[in-house]
Amino acid sequence: MSVLPLVFTSGWASGINAYAVVLLLGVFGATGLTDDVPESMQRPEVLAVAGALFLCEAVADKIPYVDSAWDSVHTVVRPVAGAWIGALLAGQSGSLSDVVAGLIGGSTALASHTVKAGTRMAVNTSPEPLSNMVISLAEDLGVGTIVTFAMFHPLAAAIIAAVLLVAGLVVLFFLVSRIRRFLRRRAQRREERRLAARVERPPD
Repeated sequence: MSVLPLVFTSGWASGINAYAVVLLLGVFGATGLTDDVPESMQRPEVLAVAGALFLCEAVADKIPYVDSAWDSVHTVVRPVAGAWIGALLAGQSGSLSDVVAGLIGGSTALASHTVKAGTRMAVNTSPEPLSNMVISLAEDLGVGTIVTFAMFHPLAAAIIAAVLLVAGLVVLFFLVSRIRRFLRRRAQRREERRLAARVERPPD
């Protein structure tokens, strides 16, 4: 079977948590559960770095506003990771062009990252921090479950990932107005604080 379903699924998952995808695929390959993972992803140093960064993301992703800052930094990282993983998987399989796989993995990762980042901005409009933790845990469990499922049922996993991606984009479409209102209110509060500080400043 073509490696395309696995490339698509890993791209979707990379847009949410690229380090978890690298770590999971590397472990699956190193333990012999699959032959689809190239040796370069199974190297101990790669697994160690992916594990350390995964732990960093697991913490940062659950703190309001820190998660959005983390997402901003990873706007480039996640799509590049999705493209890199896709190209490696295609090279290992030989059933798909590396360039095509890279484009599919990168573009899918960018789309799912957009959904993740936009959803987190909407969640941060709520003052309580619990929702961030719940959503972050759900994302971690979802990525782990679907990537694991993709090892044994790649086509079914790709279909699930596609449904989740489309659903996420639809939800994000309806959240855009809420995000815009929140950003306008935050900019207004900053301007009010700036003006208040200028008024309270004693004359020279």
